[in-house]
Amino acid sequence: MNSELSSSAIFPGAPPSPHLESEEPTSHASSRQGEVVQGQPPPEVLIIGGGLAGTAAAITLARARRSVTLIEREPLPVHKVCGEFLSTEALTDLRTLGVDVNDLGAVPITRVRLASHSSAHAAPLPFTAMSLTRRNLDTVMLRTAELSGVNVLRGRSVERHAHTPQGWTAQLRDGDTLTTQHLMVATGKHDLRGEPRPEGTQGDLIAFKMYFRLAQAQQAALHSSVELLLYRGGYAGLQLVEDGIANLCCLIQRDRFTALGKSWPNLLAAMQNDCPHLAQRLTLAVPLLERPLAITGIPYGYVREQAADHAWHLGDQAAVIPSFTGDGMSIALHSGRLAAEMFLAGKTPAQYQSRLHRELRAQVRFSTRISRGMLHRPTRSAFELALRLWPGALRLIARQTRLSPAIV
Repeated sequence: MNSELSSSAIFPGAPPSPHLESEEPTSHASSRQGEVVQGQPPPEVLIIGGGLAGTAAAITLARARRSVTLIEREPLPVHKVCGEFLSTEALTDLRTLGVDVNDLGAVPITRVRLASHSSAHAAPLPFTAMSLTRRNLDTVMLRTAELSGVNVLRGRSVERHAHTPQGWTAQLRDGDTLTTQHLMVATGKHDLRGEPRPEGTQGDLIAFKMYFRLAQAQQAALHSSVELLLYRGGYAGLQLVEDGIANLCCLIQRDRFTALGKSWPNLLAAMQNDCPHLAQRLTLAVPLLERPLAITGIPYGYVREQAADHAWHLGDQAAVIPSFTGDGMSIALHSGRLAAEMFLAGKTPAQYQSRLHRELRAQVRFSTRISRGMLHRPTRSAFELALRLWPGALRLIARQTRLSPAIV
């Protein structure tokens, strides 16, 4: 089961991984928004999860005048373990939903650079991407959902749910019970109780995220680029987000992290030793979180084949693509909109899941093979040699790991 690493499981004796201190709510109870109104008809659709997939589905359904309730466990949007790369497909979906990231201070990205122990190679992206913190994007998406007529219940979580002949029941942790005809599960990297996803074909990785304020020269050098950094047992992405802040989002094999004493400082030092380019970027950099955000148990390579439980599964609950592709947010938005549109067309969860599986399986399979190869020295060395001989390979990989424009 997926879990955020905010306890002694990763950092022995450490307090919970914080968000930026000025943003963290004091309690769930004091920040609850929305309510379960007794005596009113139950919503036609209940969506569990207020991330990109859940809000995309909710906005689409509400604009079609469907009754929608969305449950989001966080009382306020928070930082998440996410590379925060918005591909051209994601930007298209956001514009369709009425969200323009240029108004939110998003940063354009036009180049990709791959760096390893001994070399660095750069190439233009085959599209213009954008970079934006999930906290800011989630804030706007949830607000858009509310303005569209969605009943958003914040600071609430589902304790258990069950399918009945009449539809679904969901018991909330605070004691309230909701009934609905249709259920959409959009809980991201977190599984509902009793419904763990399979491990996927690359399930041995731990993900970390840290924000840095880079030195001025390094910030200028990183401008308009996303950097893929290779090191022993993992890889990382580095890019600027709003206000010149750098997002370092990294993966490490569980065994390698254990060998490093399950220590973030040890891991960061090892990453810089293996990848001098990263060490250069972090020269005089100031970390902006007391500890990194972290999560384990991510089933990379997983694509759900069928909807055996009669629910609609969106986002990471439907497919988990390796993070180096930067296509996770695009898949979340696409799956949310697709589920809503197929629901409005009278299709079933099984028909939706089958179509999404057909659309994503080749892309996820190809990306996972590359991801696995980047973690092994012989394959990584061959990959670096290929880039020396054919720098355009980076541009080709960026194109091949995207959600097909014909699908969007």
